[in-house]
Amino acid sequence: MLKRYEKFLEKLDRRLENYFEEQCEFIKCKPGCSSCCEVGEYPFSRLEVEYLMSGFVELPFGVKHKIKEEIKYLKKENPKMYKCPFLIDKKCCLYKYRGLVCRMHGLAWYDEEADRIRLPYCVNKGLNYSTVFDRETGEVFLQHPITERLRIDTILKSEQAREYGLECGEIRPLIKWF
Repeated sequence: MLKRYEKFLEKLDRRLENYFEEQCEFIKCKPGCSSCCEVGEYPFSRLEVEYLMSGFVELPFGVKHKIKEEIKYLKKENPKMYKCPFLIDKKCCLYKYRGLVCRMHGLAWYDEEADRIRLPYCVNKGLNYSTVFDRETGEVFLQHPITERLRIDTILKSEQAREYGLECGEIRPLIKWF
């Protein structure tokens, strides 16, 4: 299943790369920026967690230990929003194995159900799409948002996911998987 999921991700990543290129004038993401990983709840499917953990087993002992300690702390404190336990020194130590929410973050897309453009959280920090977002009114002045529904549940139930025979399982906040 994980091999099929990797093939699915290759295809999805190419599509997302095109979206990031199309929207590049509004994207401020760069190495060292980890705002999106510092506060969230990070929805992951069972399949995504399995894939993430397949990368985790390859990490050096010291890194694994730091992650385990962070997870223990988060389980004890049980915060609704938290820093991703895989973020170490402002870098994702499992970037190749990151979840869909991480892969899609940073893009703006039109949510037909809500009849609005969804913006990444970092717009509030003056980052992605801040040049086309009025913080006072909440209005977005983006001419061509992405029309694909970039939500984890939609992507995992897409025709493309079915083509790969993916069984993704339940979706829940990352920390709830541990």
